Amino acid sequence: MQTLSLTWKALAYTILTVSCHASNIIQRGASLRFDTAPSLSTLQSRAYPNAPNGYTPQGQDCPTNRPVIREASGLSPNETSWLEVRRNITVDPMRELLERVNITGFNASSYITNNAHNTTALPNVAIAVSGGGYRAMLNGAGAVQAFDNREANSTTVGHLGGLLQASTYLAGLSGGGWLIGSIAVNNFTTVSDLLNSNISSTWQLQNSIFEGPSVGSFQLLDSVEYYDEVYEAVDGKDDAGFPVSVTDYWGRTLSYQLVNASDGGPDYTWSSIALDYNLTSGDFPLPILVADGRAPGQLLIPGNTTVYEFSPWEFGSWDPTIYGFVPLEFLGSNFSNGVLPSNEKCVRGYDNVGYVMGTSSSLFNQFLLQINNTDIPTAFKTALTHVLNDVSTSDDDIAVYSPNPFFGYNKANSLEAQSTNLTLVDGGEDDENIPLHPLIQPLRHVDVIFAVDSSADTTTYWPNGTSLVATYQRSLNGTGIGNGTSFPSVPDQNTFVNLGLNTRPTFFGCNSSNTTGPTPLIVYLPNYPYVYHSNISTFTPTYNTSTRDAVIQNGYDVATMANATTDSQWPACVGCAILSRSLERTGTPVPDVCTKCFQNYCWDGTLNSTTPATYEPVMTLAGANATKSAASAGIRGTSGVVIFATAAAAAVAIVVVVL
Repeated sequence: MQTLSLTWKALAYTILTVSCHASNIIQRGASLRFDTAPSLSTLQSRAYPNAPNGYTPQGQDCPTNRPVIREASGLSPNETSWLEVRRNITVDPMRELLERVNITGFNASSYITNNAHNTTALPNVAIAVSGGGYRAMLNGAGAVQAFDNREANSTTVGHLGGLLQASTYLAGLSGGGWLIGSIAVNNFTTVSDLLNSNISSTWQLQNSIFEGPSVGSFQLLDSVEYYDEVYEAVDGKDDAGFPVSVTDYWGRTLSYQLVNASDGGPDYTWSSIALDYNLTSGDFPLPILVADGRAPGQLLIPGNTTVYEFSPWEFGSWDPTIYGFVPLEFLGSNFSNGVLPSNEKCVRGYDNVGYVMGTSSSLFNQFLLQINNTDIPTAFKTALTHVLNDVSTSDDDIAVYSPNPFFGYNKANSLEAQSTNLTLVDGGEDDENIPLHPLIQPLRHVDVIFAVDSSADTTTYWPNGTSLVATYQRSLNGTGIGNGTSFPSVPDQNTFVNLGLNTRPTFFGCNSSNTTGPTPLIVYLPNYPYVYHSNISTFTPTYNTSTRDAVIQNGYDVATMANATTDSQWPACVGCAILSRSLERTGTPVPDVCTKCFQNYCWDGTLNSTTPATYEPVMTLAGANATKSAASAGIRGTSGVVIFATAAAAAVAIVVVVL
């Protein structure tokens, strides 16, 4: 690479804190626009800029206990210790949620209290947010808002606030990973605060990554300065001897929109999330991102794909093709045969948050591949072209991890053991676009997964169950790549559409006796137009604030069924889904209201595999009902006007990348 003749700028990190006090949270029923800037509270512990040399990984002296690759025969000691804290922390919010949803004839408070001494008897809840670009990030954000009891009005009648606080795991990939990463890296903040340009630089999507960051109507950096910063950061990694890929550039540019820190936080690491008080104290679910392994030229299918996960402590895979985990803090170190030789340094800073989020969404390298059609500085184009010349056009979605931490490890089963590079791609490239893989691992004992699906499976960019089908098919190979995981039976995609299973919440796995082993109940929450046509192209790079907020509002309504507007029993049914496996373990009779819920929402095994017509869903709410729903949820545009869908709103101008 050429080196730009620019001096390094002093990196001044002003960490804007996110207060948990109501005064700093955007109230539901209040405008997202503040007339006066809110006061900023005292600095709080959060993910840290703890990389030793900015974006450039750097070798340092190792700790006394040198890092090694851990066999995936159990949970990590870190996760095991954390679970002892977290499961107890979930008791109170779970009790409060189950009391509020009002399961008629069932004393939820007594049930939780009587079993609180044995958390293994209590429900173990997880949330999974699919990929799908900014559409998935924003639709998923609406669901997370609905589940977060810190959001104003989320704990009123018809709402589901507290489900997030009652959950143990929170997984995302690609666009869903941007959502999870934004929350976790930025002090485990609320979605409302991520939207508030007065206290955060995040989620200002009016500018694409081609233009650089903005807040409100102000351009923070001119494009030349922006690209110089990105170029210098990636160039430093390259000069240090670490191979770079298109994903390095993609992750760096993405960070300016997702990380509330100077220059997109080039020295913020994913492993530093483990130091955040909100995680160490057990106050928030464990954030996990997912990526797929793919060798250059390989075609991914659910049956042959190694699925990797990034937790704050580790990176690796449960699959038999790897069956190991490396301490994430030391990713980039030159491991061999599962150990770090005594003459090797411990590399730190490789797990940059942008690079991790970019890896999980590497399909969106396509954004940067449009550079010849954009006004980008010549030096940046030259650098990116240099990287592209080293790969074929079929491999430009690959993120290179070198040195490969699993080199020489598990040689009998792993092709990756023979390669000095580990190549990863977008976690949805194997069609498993909902990150269920980490959550169905038997060792995690998850009872119920709320699966938020923003996939663009149909020709009109709506989901049709493809991700669930892929995960189910993979699980059938129980002695191979499925490796003992169990997943409930689901129908084919045509049945999803023909029976309307992608138009409303649907439960899969209601009858656990029909499964081959412990299997979580899946609460499928497909994207659907309640108040806005949120089927925006995956590759749309810009959203004005009105469109952004409307997609979030629609996601909130998908999760809550418009605050129980379309079914007054929906909150109780959510409670029943949460309790289902727990009631079985404790031998507690199923309440009558839950029996009715399961009749209404459980897939009953019916199939209709005929080819459906083009899927064109009709908006559920319009006019007065949409206004009522939005006002109840309190999502408003930056102008302070309640957002609800109209034909004009659906025609808002957006920029589409033509691939």
